[in-house]
This record gives sequence, structure tokens and C-alpha cells, in this order.
Amino acid sequence: MKKIWQKDNNATNILVNKFTVGKDLDFDERLAKYDVKGSMAHCKMLAEVGIISIEESEQMLLVLKEILENIENGAFEIDKKAEDIHSQVESILIEKLGDTGKKIHTARSRNDQVLLDIKLYLLDEIREITALTDEFFQILIKLAEHHKKVLLPGYTHLQIAMPSSFGLWFGAYAEALLDDMEMLFSVKNIINKNPLGSAAGYGSSFPIDRESTTFNLGFQSMNYNSVYAQMTRGKSEKMLAMAMATLAGTLSKFSYDVCLYLSQNFDFISFPKEFTTGSSIMPHKKNPDIFELVRARCNRIQALPNEFILLTNNLPSGYHRDMQLTKEILFPAIDSLKECLEILNYTVPNVQVKDGILDDEKYKYLFSVEKINEEVKNGSSFRDAYIKVGQEIEKGEFDFEIKNLNHMHQGSIGNLCLDKIEYQFNKLKSKLLG
Repeated sequence: MKKIWQKDNNATNILVNKFTVGKDLDFDERLAKYDVKGSMAHCKMLAEVGIISIEESEQMLLVLKEILENIENGAFEIDKKAEDIHSQVESILIEKLGDTGKKIHTARSRNDQVLLDIKLYLLDEIREITALTDEFFQILIKLAEHHKKVLLPGYTHLQIAMPSSFGLWFGAYAEALLDDMEMLFSVKNIINKNPLGSAAGYGSSFPIDRESTTFNLGFQSMNYNSVYAQMTRGKSEKMLAMAMATLAGTLSKFSYDVCLYLSQNFDFISFPKEFTTGSSIMPHKKNPDIFELVRARCNRIQALPNEFILLTNNLPSGYHRDMQLTKEILFPAIDSLKECLEILNYTVPNVQVKDGILDDEKYKYLFSVEKINEEVKNGSSFRDAYIKVGQEIEKGEFDFEIKNLNHMHQGSIGNLCLDKIEYQFNKLKSKLLG
């Protein structure tokens, strides 16, 4: 297929073409429907301001609508001879409408086209990530409520520390997701601005109406400065990568906890055998491969921001072909993050929590602070009580009978504040999905 920028019939060198196109066509399939929607909004606007006739606009809209239907029905295929999805859509318009189809590119560039496509795509992916995260959040809240009275040893420095509970543990990760969604929401607000009309980065001498395309494409605002609009290429992807890395950090830490708690040395939880794998030579093994892979995948995702910084930080303003590589960095990572959330949503509801964990003798020092607090309530200063209990531990004389752990302040074992965490999450979720 002839390049849309070709001025004669001399073809590009095959090796040069292969290298410059790279993997673009593989990822452009994801952008196809957004490219068509952008062309439809642009086409309407061109007619509104009188650059093309209403009849020409209607003709192009009919063809674009047909292309969009084929994409949504799975009947559309990326032409491997095309340079990109933008070229293919324009080629179809020209094939069907002749000279009228050639007018679609008036007052725009492939630069603002791909900017637009990526932004629309990322906004949809943010909604999908939000929906999957919401499902995981609701699972954690439900587990926290159901197991809120089941005690669990808390650790600092991987040393036995103080009493915790499964309610506190599950609830901690639920609230972590709340903060992760706050960051995703901030990124959504930054991405949700229309770049179309910035053309190659310097606007257009045509009297286009950018408010029209902003409204028709559902953006909350626009990138007003045409130079800055181009500067958001790479920046949008990097900021989403940062939000994804934050969420991935939560999933990785949770998965690490699960791997620890599943081990025989901890033995706090278990899963049905179909969620674990065996060993080729050790018949007793039940390996937490799912959670190890979630941890590994999410650790890779946490490297994304650095990869984008290295790709974009030494570039001046204006478009550069380096930006083409943002797709192959970010798009597979989005898939991976969603797959991690999907497998957690499938497996975690099947977790089996063990009761009576703290009855084990090795956890008796878990209650040293509880005994200190009792001494303080009986009139001792904290420091004197600390020394007294510490000496009892040194001499092997420490003893404490668990009666009732009266932790009632906000966010403690006896007051998880799950309703408040859930309220804030749901309020934020509605903004992200809107």
C-alpha cells in the first residue's frame, strides 16, 4: 500500500520499511476503533466549519461507520502492507469515495491522530483496570469482615511482633487499593484531554473548532497548546505506567504475603489443591505458583516508569519516532496487569483461613505489649512496665493469658473501619468508571 506521505511511486527500501514500521501494526489493531471514532468527529467538525460540504461529510461518515461496525464485529483486519491504521482507514475512504475520501486528512496530522487514538485507548483501559480492581477490593472487604475475629501474628523485621487479625490483614490491602485508585484517577484526569487539532504540533491555518471534537469524543477538556499536546505523547504513557506500578506494588506485596502464609513454617492459610502445583520429585509439595507469578509479573510492571523515563527524558519538544516504542512497552504490560487481577479475583475467594494460630507456644511473646499496657492501666509508667516485662522475658518468666484484646481505636483489630474504606473507594470508583 502506498504511504500517505509518498509524493511519487518510488517505494521505500524494504529493510528500512520493516525496521521503521516495527511492531506497530500488531498494536494498531487495538487502536483501530479509536482511529475511526476520531476520524468521525473530525469529519463532522470539518463540515461544521465549512471546510468540506455536509454531503461530503455524510458520505465519509457512512464509510467510517461501516468500518467501525466491521471492527466491532471482528470482521476488520489490519492490512500488513499498510504503514499504520491511520493510512489504512484513509486508503479505504479514498477507495470508496475517490477525491472526497482524500479530504479526511485536512487540518490534521498522523501525530495528533495517534495521540488521540492512544488517549482514547488508555481511557478505556483505565476503566477496565478499575473494574477488575473493584472486584478484588470487594473480595478483600468481604474476607476482612468474615474473618475479622480470627487472630494472626503480626511481624516486623520478619520477627514476631504484636497480635494482628485476618480482618486487619485483608482490610490493609483493601485500603491500599483505595490509594492506588486515587493515583489512577489523577492520571485519568490528565489523559482525558483532547489533542486533536494540534496537527503536527503547531496547529493549523484552517478555522477548525476543537471544542466540537472535544465534545463529540467525550473528553472533559482539551490540551490547549498545540506544542504541549504533542509533548503529552510519552508523558501520558509514562504517567499511566506510574499508576500501574503503584497498583502492581500492592498486588506483589499481597502475593508475597500469601506465599509466606502458605508455607509450612507459617501455615496460616491454605488453598484447594487445584490452585497449587506439585513437584516432579517431591510428592508432598503444594507450590503457590500463581502468587509467585503474580509477584514476578507485578515486579516487572514496577519497572515500567523507569523504562519510559529512559525512552523519553533526552528528547526535545516536538514529535520524534522514538515515541513509536511506547506502544510495545505499555500495551503488553496493561494486558499483564489485567491478567494478574483476573487470576487473583478467581483464586483469592477460595482462601481457607486457619483458626487458633496464636495457641502455639512460639507466639506467647506476641502479647508482651499487651502485658505492658495492663501494667500501665494499673498505675505503672510505660517505661517502668517495659523494663519489668522485658526482664521477665529475659529470665523466661513471661506469661500472659489471652482474655480479650480490647483494641477499639479506628483502624485496629476491633474497629476495622471497613465501611469508611468502602465508602471512599466506591465514591472514587464511580468517577473512574464515568
